[in-house]
Amino acid sequence: MMRTLYVRILSCLMLVVFPGTLFAADQGAAMLYSHGSALLNGNNIPRSSAIFPGDLVQTTKDSVANINATGSTVLVLNESLVQYQGGTVTLEHGGVTVSTSKSMATRAEDVNISPASSVLTEFEVRDVDGTVRIVARKGDLTIRDDSGTTTTLAQGQETTREESESQKKKKKRPAGAIPGAEGGILSSPVAVGIGIGVVGGLTVWALTRDEDPVSPTVP
Repeated sequence: MMRTLYVRILSCLMLVVFPGTLFAADQGAAMLYSHGSALLNGNNIPRSSAIFPGDLVQTTKDSVANINATGSTVLVLNESLVQYQGGTVTLEHGGVTVSTSKSMATRAEDVNISPASSVLTEFEVRDVDGTVRIVARKGDLTIRDDSGTTTTLAQGQETTREESESQKKKKKRPAGAIPGAEGGILSSPVAVGIGIGVVGGLTVWALTRDEDPVSPTVP
């Protein structure tokens, strides 16, 4: 009876832990690789790190960084500040080069740039001093702004967009440390590992524990 109770408790824990870890694995996690002194949420990246939606990547004049997601690669150019959002990267300053077969988009101020079709597309976006420069290197791009205007940029062409006055008045983030930003707790690899470890430990404990007699007797 006691073993049956342990198994029921273990089953409940598995229902809680494993759906959470599976949910976390589907939330757009990627890998970040730094070349030079890049920052992730204000902290130095030794070489590589997991990255989750909402995380901020900052490069210096002597560094670049790569974000490798499923079907997409983003090169964060030097002196850039980027927020990774899963299917989108938000460029707050500097530049990115995107290669994607999953229609990853880039947003620079009030301009949204995305592949025009679901084929391998490569493009570059730079946002410096109030001007957004867009280059379609491979494949066509769709460009939308907050006013609702939509245009198509053909492969091999480039264009620029001027930031709106309201955007120009916004204060840029300082070039120093970035305030910490964290992904959801279930997205953390540590949390996933702890959850799996707890379930595994309880499994071994429940299966190896001797079953206590229901009505012990004294000889």
